Amino acid sequence: MTLTNNPYQERCDDYILIEKALHFLEENYLRQPDLKEISASCGMSEFHFQRIFTRWAGISPKRFIQFLTKESAKNLLKQSSVLDATYRVGLSSPGRLHDLFVNTEAITPGEYKTNGAGLTIRYGFHPTPFGQALIGITTRGICHLSFVQDTPANALNNLHAHWNQAHFHEDPAATASLIDPIFTPGANQAPLSLFITGTNFQLKVWEALLTIPSGSVSTYQQIATHLGQPGAARAVGTAISHNPIAYLIPCHRVIRKMGEFGQYRWGSTRKKALLGWETTRELTAAQPPQVELS
Repeated sequence: MTLTNNPYQERCDDYILIEKALHFLEENYLRQPDLKEISASCGMSEFHFQRIFTRWAGISPKRFIQFLTKESAKNLLKQSSVLDATYRVGLSSPGRLHDLFVNTEAITPGEYKTNGAGLTIRYGFHPTPFGQALIGITTRGICHLSFVQDTPANALNNLHAHWNQAHFHEDPAATASLIDPIFTPGANQAPLSLFITGTNFQLKVWEALLTIPSGSVSTYQQIATHLGQPGAARAVGTAISHNPIAYLIPCHRVIRKMGEFGQYRWGSTRKKALLGWETTRELTAAQPPQVELS
């Protein structure tokens, strides 16, 4: 039986055409082959190959090579120096590896390798209108905000896991001053600085969340469309589930397509409470805190 109007058929046909190119890229990306060489490996013109590949993958062949290079470098950085990893993945200088990581991971190779080493994170547990919260800060801004869903120990373990080589110092006096600017309407006069790390896609999703007005909601599909990737709704959901800054990066404002509240990392009941509270604030013209990413 032949199915018509199948949205996946075209991409399936594309894959058959470029499968050779994918094998070629996996075997030769260390040489950083150019478009002419890649297209020739599967018997296509450069123009035709570029169009077919981009339609199938959603990114250009160049971006795909960057992904393979970056993933290889990430593995090498766990075992060797930045300089050694640079040359082993076929890049000409550490500067090129630096640019690749900053553009795709939003961190430097050194920051990825150390994963927080040398970074001091001060943290404290505090009562909020939505239960107990854990706040972590660095000299560059707030790096963590979570609600205690089960036990404080588990909340702290999640903070440690995200910055597993950082130095942690319990200092509730240092984080207590943030409660009013975050949760009291009108208390914050200046934007709160957030210091976060993630993949380039995660950062784009989190930045998109900041555009959802307080008291409003969006859907995974709408955010994916906003990012120019309408087929990436599931990937958007995964990025949202890894949001390290509750409330300030408002992942609670994202619901399912059919209007269902959906899941929330810190509990569906808390999600409903956050949305209801924000709606009330909008009615009283109370302004939410402003944030800026660093």
